[in-house]
Amino acid sequence: MSVNAYLISYIRHIFTDFLLDGKRGFVVKLAVMSSAASNQPSNSAPGAGAGVATTAASPTFSPLYQQIKALITQSLQSGEWKPGELIPSEVELAARFKVSQGTVRKAIDELAAENLVVRRQGKGTFVATHHEERAHYRFLRLMPDAGEARQPENRVLEVKRTRAPAEVARMLDIKSGDSVIFIRRVQSFDAVPTILEELWLPGVLFRGLTAERLVEYKGPMYGLFETEFGTRMIRATEKVRAVLAEPQVGELLEVPPGTPLLSLERVSFTYGDKAVEVRRALYRTDTHHYHNELS
Repeated sequence: MSVNAYLISYIRHIFTDFLLDGKRGFVVKLAVMSSAASNQPSNSAPGAGAGVATTAASPTFSPLYQQIKALITQSLQSGEWKPGELIPSEVELAARFKVSQGTVRKAIDELAAENLVVRRQGKGTFVATHHEERAHYRFLRLMPDAGEARQPENRVLEVKRTRAPAEVARMLDIKSGDSVIFIRRVQSFDAVPTILEELWLPGVLFRGLTAERLVEYKGPMYGLFETEFGTRMIRATEKVRAVLAEPQVGELLEVPPGTPLLSLERVSFTYGDKAVEVRRALYRTDTHHYHNELS
């Protein structure tokens, strides 16, 4: 009888300790098995411990197509499908992820709306690339007042590796003083200097970027970043304001000091919302205007 009493007392001690300090192994189980636990009937809960399980955490779930979109984006980010390449068909992706074709189609619709992939009628879906003609003007919003938009001619003024100023470091989410690549250039249309730009790029991502490479490369700069440095710009934030040309700026853009200019500050991001470029530009707007489409 005394043995039974001892066992009962010991069991009560363990059970009380579990309730008071229930995180011993309990949270791990909840994290690993939260979705499975949610499918169990309420009358199968083993007593008081089940009450903790149902109130300790309330997992949130995204729609299935959003989960498939995230998986496809991970494949894009990892380089499984390179820029410009054809990705598997909706049927193949549905089989791969064990979901319906409609779910895959909805995920790809969103990726296409975000310019991460491009649908081509009768050919399939391709990874978007900055080398496509349609992509050249996604980030260059300065358009001529008359005539068709054209690619500018570039004159590189300076390329150097330097220390990140505090404000630039903050925007790039790196430490002040970390290595960055600084680029300064003038872009011209029909031999008229129109844009003066300064760029800061994380040095760790753009090792080997030199003035010589920029000069010899004839395509869009973002195409160079994509092809040779594996960094694809997928979105950007911009601040636009009006300023007056300072003497040195006026000399480079061939306008009198005090000429009104458009000032733009941009932070560009790659996959994972990682900032990879800070760009500051001054635009002449005597023959061009800033154009944007809102939807």
